[in-house]
Amino acid sequence: MSENPAMEPDGVTEATPATEGSDERAVGGDSDDGPSQGAVGCLLAVAGVTVAGVFALPRAAYSIDGGFEAHARDWSVILVEMPLILLAGLLVPPMTWAAATRWLRPWAAFLVCAAVVALGLWGVAAVWHPRQGPDPGYGPGI
Repeated sequence: MSENPAMEPDGVTEATPATEGSDERAVGGDSDDGPSQGAVGCLLAVAGVTVAGVFALPRAAYSIDGGFEAHARDWSVILVEMPLILLAGLLVPPMTWAAATRWLRPWAAFLVCAAVVALGLWGVAAVWHPRQGPDPGYGPGI
């Protein structure tokens, strides 16, 4: 039997099972690493949102608490800036992982993810300055 696809009467070719499998492997890369790479992406998402929260929540604590009688509560930090930072922490590491694993080995893709997260945190620290307490020694009171 021939490996060539059979011609239908209307000119449409029908693919044989031998040609379907070879096309998927050539286009998709290693199909055996799919579930493990997906699991790594999920773990990176959890780690990214955790790192973003640990980095940003202490900086935003005064804006969330508001200081004395909540006079300095900043709703833009609570409703806009913190959710965007946490969303970026959730989305950027797995998207970087997915993009990097297409061209790099997993260990190199992980290093690229770590570098992107570090650059993102540096960018947030350089640009985002929520309101801070009036004095470092200023406590919650009696």
